Amino acid sequence: MTGLSLIAAVTVGAVIGGAARILAARCRTAPWWLPLAAGVAAAVLATVLVRMAAAGGPGPTLVEFVLQVLFAGAGVTLVALTADRPAPASGKTR
Repeated sequence: MTGLSLIAAVTVGAVIGGAARILAARCRTAPWWLPLAAGVAAAVLATVLVRMAAAGGPGPTLVEFVLQVLFAGAGVTLVALTADRPAPASGKTR
């Protein structure tokens, strides 16, 4: 993985996570940094997978960029769906 690929992954993840944070009114109880972190982690994971599959060139490629966007979107969506779950009530028996 080149430094440029890593910078591109962090940038794509941060932009997707930030946009999701602004646009998703449902995720307001989650910490502000959670969608950003999920987007960055998912985009970096996409970069690592592309590099492991040897599908990329020496720098960032279109395939790598598309996968970064898709992975970041999926990661942020997963966080938005699961971060607002209420805590289970303790002390209740059935």
